[in-house]
Amino acid sequence: MQKIVPNLWFQGNAAEGVEFYEHALPNSRVVETSNYPTEGLLEFQKPLAGELLTAVLEIDGYLVVLINAGEEFKPNPAISFLVNFDPSRDDDVKATLKGVWDRLSQGGTILMPLDNYPFSEYYGWLQDRYGVSWQLMLTNPEGEPRPFITPSLMFGGKAQNRANEAVNYYIATFNDSALGNFVPYDQQNGPANAGSVMYSDFTLEGQWFSAMDSGVEQDFTFTPGVSLMVNCKDQQEIDRLWEALSVVPEAEQCGWCMDQFGVSWQIAPEGMEELMKQPGAFERMLEMKKLDIDGLRGS
Repeated sequence: MQKIVPNLWFQGNAAEGVEFYEHALPNSRVVETSNYPTEGLLEFQKPLAGELLTAVLEIDGYLVVLINAGEEFKPNPAISFLVNFDPSRDDDVKATLKGVWDRLSQGGTILMPLDNYPFSEYYGWLQDRYGVSWQLMLTNPEGEPRPFITPSLMFGGKAQNRANEAVNYYIATFNDSALGNFVPYDQQNGPANAGSVMYSDFTLEGQWFSAMDSGVEQDFTFTPGVSLMVNCKDQQEIDRLWEALSVVPEAEQCGWCMDQFGVSWQIAPEGMEELMKQPGAFERMLEMKKLDIDGLRGS
């Protein structure tokens, strides 16, 4: 089971987003869906009664959840998805990458054009029509293997120059975690200080992530538009991670919290989908900040 699952906030159009990604991304399929209940909703949720709530999308074995919600939040490039195209797995890898690029960019915005860069022979960064950001990269087959999809955290705005601090904190907080590559800026680069993170990658719970300090002034930072859901084995793990990651009381709601760097997390029990099928579980969850497994069960 994937321990940490990125969640993407959609503004009432998640069903449309599912169809878009199933067409745009290789080896993609929906593996599970859930719907809003028809009663017990908060006032702002009532227009979504009975509609799609979440869709779990599997992309080449990697899970991402699409949340169908309101207009409160939207993804931005502070958290993007690095998609690694490995020449050793595909004889026509450039054409494959270009095809994915063309599909994802329809109706979107190009942040860095698809081109040859010092760090990759073929790379581009785009924001799709839903605001979700993707970095498509031709990888070096002689390098250490990396997964097809890696969530990438860009520290800019209020979080500028905090990437190294954050990576070290996350590694200390999660199990089976370690630093991989670390490449510092050797001199001041825009808002990025010398010695801050030009690129790093690391594992949390055995899963790869990457982080960088932005080399360009940004007027945005992390938001709940992209959150990281942690599937916890028991209440003890929920309590421990909540204590470590929740520092913004006003962000605490239904298992959601925000850390000191502004990154949003969902601290949830394994098997949340089954728990939510219990009569009254949705209403009980709406009254919670940190999730209580027994409380969700009504016991």
